[in-house]
Amino acid sequence: MKYLSLMLSVLCLAASSVFAAEPSQAELEKQFSERMAGTVLIGLFTIDGKEDQAPKAERYEIDSVEKLRDDYWIFTARIKYGKNDLKVPITVKVLWAGDTPMVSLTDLTIPGLGTFTSRVLFYEDRYAGTWQHGKVGGHLFGKIQKADADSTTD
Repeated sequence: MKYLSLMLSVLCLAASSVFAAEPSQAELEKQFSERMAGTVLIGLFTIDGKEDQAPKAERYEIDSVEKLRDDYWIFTARIKYGKNDLKVPITVKVLWAGDTPMVSLTDLTIPGLGTFTSRVLFYEDRYAGTWQHGKVGGHLFGKIQKADADSTTD
C-alpha cells in the first residue's frame, strides 16, 4: 500500500509539472509574433494535377506579425508573385491547435495579385499547408529563417 501511495504521489507531481510548464495563450501569441518578425519563408509549392512536375520555389519575406484582435493578425510581408513585387499589410485569421498556429485565409483578395484561400501551419522552423488561387491550387512547405541569416535577400 505504501508503494502504491508513493507511486501515485510521484505521478501526480510529474503530471503537475508537465501541466504547469505549458505556456499561456498570451505567451504562445507573443512567441509567435517574435518568432515570425524579420523572417523569410523559403520553400516549395506544388500544383494539383501536375504531380509529374518538380515542386517550384517560393519565398515570402515577413517584416512583422502582430495580433490585431480576437483571432485576427496583421502580417506585413513582401510578396513576389509573377511580375508583382509588393510589401503589404495583410489581415489574416490565426487559429491555434494547441501550441501550433495556423493561418486561415478564405477568399482573401490582395489588390494586384488576386484572390487566395490557404491553410498554413507554423511549427518551430517549418511551415506547411495548402493554397488555392482561383481554379489552381496545391501544397506548400518550407523553412522559416531569420532574414539576416538568409544570404539571398534582395
